[in-house]
Amino acid sequence: MRFPFARVRERLAARDVLRLRGRFRGRRGLVAFLAVMGPGLIAGIAGNDAGGITTYSVMGATTGLSLLWIFPITIVILAIVQEMAARLGVVTGQGLSDLIRDRFGVRPTAFAMAILLIANVANTVAEFSGAAASLELFGISRYIAVPIVGVAIWALVIKASYRTVERVFLSVIVVFVTYIFSAILADPDWGAVGRALVTPHLDLAPAQLLLVVAVVGTTITPYMQFYLTSAVAEKGIGEDELGLERADAIGGSIWTNVIAIFIVVAAAATIGVASGTITSAADAAKALEPVAGRLAEALFAVGLFGASVLAATIMPLSTAFVICEAFGWESGVDKRFSDARAFFSIYTFVLAAGALIVLLPGLDLLPVIIASQNLQGLLLPVVLIFMVLLVNDARLMGAHRNGRVGNVLAWGAVGLVVVLDVVLLGVVALGFFGIQVG
Repeated sequence: MRFPFARVRERLAARDVLRLRGRFRGRRGLVAFLAVMGPGLIAGIAGNDAGGITTYSVMGATTGLSLLWIFPITIVILAIVQEMAARLGVVTGQGLSDLIRDRFGVRPTAFAMAILLIANVANTVAEFSGAAASLELFGISRYIAVPIVGVAIWALVIKASYRTVERVFLSVIVVFVTYIFSAILADPDWGAVGRALVTPHLDLAPAQLLLVVAVVGTTITPYMQFYLTSAVAEKGIGEDELGLERADAIGGSIWTNVIAIFIVVAAAATIGVASGTITSAADAAKALEPVAGRLAEALFAVGLFGASVLAATIMPLSTAFVICEAFGWESGVDKRFSDARAFFSIYTFVLAAGALIVLLPGLDLLPVIIASQNLQGLLLPVVLIFMVLLVNDARLMGAHRNGRVGNVLAWGAVGLVVVLDVVLLGVVALGFFGIQVG
């Protein structure tokens, strides 16, 4: 069964749309931007989760500054993708899975939902692992930290309105400034940092190629796009605020990559110089202490905790949004539990599963984290192709569909991600036949 495109903004009552849009009408400049700001920044910064911070830390520790030139590229790719997601949400008033179902049918959407659910549960495990590891640096047991964090996140979403949840998320984003201070305290050679950002250099060793794949995969993930489109629709941002929401989405893309750069710099200036090794972001925080002092270690740990909690909230939330949209169920944090049982049940399941798995004794979390990153990366090209096709649909987007330059950039981004996925699959296939790389 297909659903007509006329079902625009069905998830918001007409009076709610007018109420939400009334907040922005008549505002200009900075005031208007601050009123719209939120979904893009949250979606972008949520990409710097526990897995991302670990990846960036490993990059700095093992390759120093030599791969920093990747981040100007990921800024452009992520900005293109986030802008398309924001534009879809603003113009249609619908979430991405809702649009995919309308345009391409239920079966392909259901298959994508099943993969996304598995990947996001695994990623939620990684986020609770990061939160636990960061608090263990301050002497707090995971068996105390994880239940408290899990219940607090659940209560925030179940009991609060969307505006309250968004304000909490935006306040958590400030925590990421700690990585800037950590890098400064590590006292790197800033001239070398600047040169590394604009001087491409790539060792063709398989280990470095895989690291590049991992960085792109952890920076641009499918759940970010699903969340952003749904959050924009939920917030009720109108077409007259499209330019402001674009700025919000692009700003989030820049901010998340800037933070990633500082994480790499901090690790390179400490662990990389000492030729040390790390296996997690918590190891990176510990490694900062002998060189940059206890304050740098504490700041890095605080940033890891904030990143993990933010992503542990966003992933279950985006999963619930996506699945409910795919099957036409009521969704939204502003809804009552009785009106959106499926939405809150899915959210609770993903959140609880992630927390409980972390508490299992003797569990090796590394395979789970790796599997979640691979699933996210492999799903991304499918999501991007759907998005590009949707933003080119004249019936859906009208004058806001992609232009020629936009399509060149969008399909170029898709092509690059596909190439990286082919590299990843090639390495997995070689490993299956007993051929080790790296």
